[in-house]
Amino acid sequence: MVKLTQYSAKNLFAEAHVDPEKWNQLPPDNEVAQTVEAVGQRGIAVVRAKNGKIALEILKDLIPPEAEVMHGSSTTLVEIGYEAYVNSDESQWNDLHRAIVAENDEEKRRVLRRKSVAADYFISGANAISQSGEIVACDKAGSRVGAWPYAAAHLIIASGTNKIAPTLDHALRRVWEYAFPLENARAQRVYGASSEIGKCVILANEEIEGRVTLILIDEPLGY
Repeated sequence: MVKLTQYSAKNLFAEAHVDPEKWNQLPPDNEVAQTVEAVGQRGIAVVRAKNGKIALEILKDLIPPEAEVMHGSSTTLVEIGYEAYVNSDESQWNDLHRAIVAENDEEKRRVLRRKSVAADYFISGANAISQSGEIVACDKAGSRVGAWPYAAAHLIIASGTNKIAPTLDHALRRVWEYAFPLENARAQRVYGASSEIGKCVILANEEIEGRVTLILIDEPLGY
């Protein structure tokens, strides 16, 4: 089951004025299978998970103890329990996010954040996945998407199948019409300020074998 929080999509629908019937449905099995095949043909490994709990266990298996890890801001990662785990004593990873949060000097924190996109393992959500295999992510400053194209040694993307869209054009529309309004509503609650789409990445092909893994989860997660 999804671990709903006050910032889960369901709790932001009304103020974000989005259409979950259009953009947040779980697709039929044949469309998921087509997407898995298309993503795999683009050099990205795909691991299926029935729910967020299983997805978290897959993540734990993919990342060795003592590995250097960093994660981008992601409602999906919160909902599957990743953030709670990485912040617990149970985790044996070297979490760069902790060091960033602990740094009080703004300029030093900015330097640490820039370096963190080149972590050994960068964990991220996604905003949309096309049935033709492209994976799309956007954010305001680039602290999440900066790791995607090349910087991170390993990129692990966790996404619900609700992010699947028929085409790349639909995937981009999902970002503008659904993901962004929800993130904007979240930002207003958390920071008291609006968000914006500042940087976008379309992961269309990966040449380094084993670098990128998509954990595709059969639950409606994130934005």
